[in-house]
Amino acid sequence: MAPLYAAWVVALAATLGALFVGEVMGQVPCVLCWYQRIAMFPLAVVLGIAAFRADRGVRVYALPLAIAGLAVAAFHALLYAGIVPEAIEPCGAGPSCASAEMTIFGGLPLPYLSFGAFAAITLLLVCRFDRKRA
Repeated sequence: MAPLYAAWVVALAATLGALFVGEVMGQVPCVLCWYQRIAMFPLAVVLGIAAFRADRGVRVYALPLAIAGLAVAAFHALLYAGIVPEAIEPCGAGPSCASAEMTIFGGLPLPYLSFGAFAAITLLLVCRFDRKRA
């Protein structure tokens, strides 16, 4: 069950980080950030409950959220990197994802951190929870 607890810790850290960046640092999230929050915030709750209940069936309802968040985060990271052309930029009307304000920890871009969190959660959820230690 260690991968399930690890997935919960990642989701909880990402949720608390997003709340800190938005509420304490005052950075307004763009549209894509909101979509990622829609996927991440319930994961923190669902994975926490599943971890404490040792629910091995959590993949059925958590993995779709993690994959959806990963897809949005991947697009957001490509947008931030400049790989996606600005003509299809969905967050151009609100706060800019490319500004220096969208970084923390000395320059780590929030879209990359979000992608990393969703990727880690997805990988941890596809791990087998019932492995016996040798």
